[in-house]
Amino acid sequence: MSKRMLFIFNPLSGKAQIRTKLMDILDVFIKAGYQVEIHVTQRTLDARKVVEERGFDVDLIVGSGGDGTLNEIVSGIMGMERKPRVGYIPAGTTNDFAASHKIPRNMLRAAENIVMGTPCPVDIGTFNERFFTYVAAFGAFTDVPYKTPREIKAVLGHPAYILEAAKSLGGIKARHIVMETEKERYEGDVLVGMVSNANQIAGFKGLNGKNVRMDDGLFEVLLVENPQNILQLPEVVTSLLQNGHKSKLVRHFTASRVKFRFEEPAEWVLDGEFGGKRKEVVIENRYRAVQIMKMTHSLPKKS
Repeated sequence: MSKRMLFIFNPLSGKAQIRTKLMDILDVFIKAGYQVEIHVTQRTLDARKVVEERGFDVDLIVGSGGDGTLNEIVSGIMGMERKPRVGYIPAGTTNDFAASHKIPRNMLRAAENIVMGTPCPVDIGTFNERFFTYVAAFGAFTDVPYKTPREIKAVLGHPAYILEAAKSLGGIKARHIVMETEKERYEGDVLVGMVSNANQIAGFKGLNGKNVRMDDGLFEVLLVENPQNILQLPEVVTSLLQNGHKSKLVRHFTASRVKFRFEEPAEWVLDGEFGGKRKEVVIENRYRAVQIMKMTHSLPKKS
């Protein structure tokens, strides 16, 4: 008896490389015994809608696109009583989720990982009424991924984000926040706030330390406090980019539940996409909520 798969892909993600790989990817799935139903996304939130309508009776839902496409698929699954397993073929610009879970960027290798892999549990975050797979953030530069034009990303890739970030330098400002976790309360002015479950964020590794566990029921929380003068900026940057370098302006801790309150609505980013403006946000960890197909050991290199 064949297994049922719903394969959803975004044809515009990254440099649209799936157009030349699609037949080979489908060949991998069919040879592995899957009966494949295909959906090409048409607009924002289309992937979530398709999952909710057609994903309830399949064994596996595979998504190909950027982190935003995966977010939509997982968001659709979270409302199901019986959750199908998830496979991911990264095709975006930074592919932070894939990098954190050691999913190959090579699309055929990623497809092989799915059919030969093991279901591995991962934590999922709730953000008020929404979900995220690896990061919820606000503040300086966090809006760069969704404000960078798609056409520029398709041509330049990751350097497009750096160009967009440079344009944002003049608009950096701190926000006054009140933050509460199950263990502590914090109030102060911050440039960046980040709640994550990843080893790579925005293409950078180690922002929250090395070897972050994605299935322990805890998020890594990062707060960057407002420097009092420009001379403190290098210290902050070094602390973020060089693991082990300490700065009193950079706070790291873990929590399973975090509540933020702002004086004015803050723009949030969820998995690289716009998450709305909120004055109050409650973030909670859904422990091992979804099973992701991935290899627990490396496949042999092809000759």
